[in-house]
Amino acid sequence: MRFRILTTIAAAALAFTSTAYAQGKVELQWFAQSAFKLTTPEGKVVMIDPWILQNPKNPPELKDLDKLGKIDYIVVTHAHGDHLGDSVELAKKNNVPVLGPAGMDQKLANLGILPANLAPRMNKGGTFEPIPGLKITQVHAEHSSEMIVKNAEGKDESHEAGEPVGVIITLSNGFKIYHMGDTGLFGDMKFIGEKYKPDLLLIPIGGHFVMDPIDAAFATKEWIKPKMVLPMHYGTNPFLKGTPAEFKAALGTTTIQILDMQPGDKKTF
Repeated sequence: MRFRILTTIAAAALAFTSTAYAQGKVELQWFAQSAFKLTTPEGKVVMIDPWILQNPKNPPELKDLDKLGKIDYIVVTHAHGDHLGDSVELAKKNNVPVLGPAGMDQKLANLGILPANLAPRMNKGGTFEPIPGLKITQVHAEHSSEMIVKNAEGKDESHEAGEPVGVIITLSNGFKIYHMGDTGLFGDMKFIGEKYKPDLLLIPIGGHFVMDPIDAAFATKEWIKPKMVLPMHYGTNPFLKGTPAEFKAALGTTTIQILDMQPGDKKTF
């Protein structure tokens, strides 16, 4: 009888713990451009496109990799410097993998920039589930992916580094984030919206290299239809002229909540 009671108590405790996790909060901090720090309900930290030190819109007080604390995973959408950013240093500092497109990670390993165990390969349609309740799925993005590295003479060399991706991040409380990386419009955004039904969309609006505010608003309202949207990837160089105000105006009347965040801000969901 006592064993049965203890078993029942243990089962109840496990159920309570699972419920507590399921009801846990998600925290997102933005460092400008496409760089985010995501803290899961279980307290795991995921850095996304961590361009921290050289990011001109990242607040000066946050340009310190040590202030990020312990990092568990790094997600990178493509090899451009404003996305790959400080991933290599963070991966080595924390001994954690850079989860990126297969071609990019293969190039990082082949060039000796990262050891193979910190550059695992995955691809669009693939899902990485490092812990129960955290799923990272790669989806299509319409962009390019070149990696610039210094050669033995100290000169810049450009290397093809796989294809760009977007990522769907699914948390244990059911919250879904669609980080689009860099992309132009493509019709399967509608499919991605219908299949994954993201709660939060992180969408580039700067123009020139990515969607401008009008295209981004169209994709948001007509195709993806998230509950919330945060415009990103603007204002860090003269080409990225799109603004949140233009995006909001183009979006017009909508039930989609537009998040007003400044670089350095944190938000919980």
